[in-house]
Amino acid sequence: MNVRPALLRRLLAALLFALAIGVVHAQAVRDATPLEFRDEAEARRFHDLVAELRCVMCQNQSLADSNAQIAHDLRREVFELMREGRSDAEIRDYLVDRYGEFVLYRPRFGGHTWLLWLGPALVLLAGSIVVARVVRSRSRQPLPPEEDQEW
Repeated sequence: MNVRPALLRRLLAALLFALAIGVVHAQAVRDATPLEFRDEAEARRFHDLVAELRCVMCQNQSLADSNAQIAHDLRREVFELMREGRSDAEIRDYLVDRYGEFVLYRPRFGGHTWLLWLGPALVLLAGSIVVARVVRSRSRQPLPPEEDQEW
């Protein structure tokens, strides 16, 4: 395959231009209007609440840490629900109804999350049983006599 150097340079320049456009659009999202809290207690309550909610897009970031647009929208929605007078539990229930248990960093114990909560204990128990059986089976086997040892 014989590719002209001029054509190769043009293709490389087009690729770099396309990547540069992507970098420009990848800037962090900023809220146009910051949230205005009535007092320090409301601000603390808001920050505690969004710290324990997971961003539905970023997966391993809290709502407080994420810069995704949906995280900004959800923070604004949590703020509005707080202003409506809803309790923290009602806000969590509302978000769980919309996005599922995944939105909570500490999912509730229930029919579909029991394995998540009990899984580590079950794995530890199974490992302990395996280790106990191996130790018992080895302790029951007699040691082979060593012929070159003098008593």
